[in-house]
Amino acid sequence: MRRWMGMPIAAALALTACVTINVYFPAAEAREAAKEFVDKVIGEDAQPSTPAPAPAPAPADQDGGGGGMALRFDPLVLLGIGTAHAQGTPDITIKTPAVQAIQSRMASRFDATLRQHFDSGALGFTGDGEIAVRDASKIALPDRVKVNQAVADQNRDARAVYREIAVANKHPEWESQIRDVFAKQWVASAKAGWWYQSGGSWKQK
Repeated sequence: MRRWMGMPIAAALALTACVTINVYFPAAEAREAAKEFVDKVIGEDAQPSTPAPAPAPAPADQDGGGGGMALRFDPLVLLGIGTAHAQGTPDITIKTPAVQAIQSRMASRFDATLRQHFDSGALGFTGDGEIAVRDASKIALPDRVKVNQAVADQNRDARAVYREIAVANKHPEWESQIRDVFAKQWVASAKAGWWYQSGGSWKQK
């Protein structure tokens, strides 16, 4: 009898060691951060003619609130065993020295070299959040080396900023999701007439 009585107690103690923390990627906050960053790089004259798609509702917690967190009911609470969850709503910050330094470089490079070639149709936004030479014939031969270097530098900075934003927000695993959000925002913020890739082919906005 004494041995049988100890089994539920041991099981309960083992269950108390099971703690689950659920953190969801804050897509809505990421879209807002991407728009702020991209619009400063491209310039205010390049506001999108149509807004980016509205964010999908985030999973609600048990109190009926929204946000990037999902709190799931755990029947173990009935036994007095709690399930831990990360506190607060995740956010995406781009206000770090590293991110702002990259943003400044990208904005200067865009104005000095890249913008005119987006206007001409020579360059376009790729589907992975970078840029590419779409039609080299629209770039004067003496300028091609300079433009190709500017494209390479801009893409290097773009990759760096996606990684830096993820790391700065203490979730390096979010890098690919941040890149996807930015890829959509570059297109959403592009001027009418600029080119972008969609489904593997080039389209004009």
